[in-house]
Amino acid sequence: MAIATTSVEPVQFLGILADDLRWQILTALARSDYRVQELVERLGRPMNLVSYHLGKLRRVRLVSERRSDADSRDVYYSLDLVRLQELYVQAGESLHPALGNRVVSGQEVSDPKGRIPRILFLCTENSARSQMAEGILRHFSHGRVEIASAGSRPTRVHPTAVEVLAEQGIDISHHRSKSLEEFRDQRFDYTITVCDRVKETCPSFPGDPQRIHWSFADPAAVSGPADRVRDG
Repeated sequence: MAIATTSVEPVQFLGILADDLRWQILTALARSDYRVQELVERLGRPMNLVSYHLGKLRRVRLVSERRSDADSRDVYYSLDLVRLQELYVQAGESLHPALGNRVVSGQEVSDPKGRIPRILFLCTENSARSQMAEGILRHFSHGRVEIASAGSRPTRVHPTAVEVLAEQGIDISHHRSKSLEEFRDQRFDYTITVCDRVKETCPSFPGDPQRIHWSFADPAAVSGPADRVRDG
């Protein structure tokens, strides 16, 4: 059921953030997409209370929802970081113009020992979503992160994915679809599933990396004049 959205004044926005449970929900969704049952288990709070506060966050468009590709009965909730940043900056600017400064100082991405973090993106066919995530992060991390991608049923890198990233100056034409079995014995700091189906079957990896899920829609559902992107 659709929930009507409302405009947010700075004081209202800060009040939304000040609620302990809503802050816990936002903190969880800042790292990964979750189903409501998963949030209930993670936060240890009653289902009706978590659902109530999710509704509050949806009304101000800080949180969105999407039906799972794996099971349409499931809904994944996601945090809109851009919306959150916009409201945060607006709240600061309403108090003093200097607090609207959007410049963020750059930081090197590494652990205290200087080791480069390793990230593995996973989807079903390793043809679009995970391939694009790998290419984008490699492009913007400038070697500060080691990235790989794989699929549970690898096929090929879809040409439309190559074309779309090429328009942004990112070249993944040399990529190949890889099976997650190639990486089963390797250690990663993060495994990020970008497909609802592979999330349900994602294996364990050595070192127990942090698991993150980003619930992206199946590109195959997008129709157009070009060859349709298959399940990536």
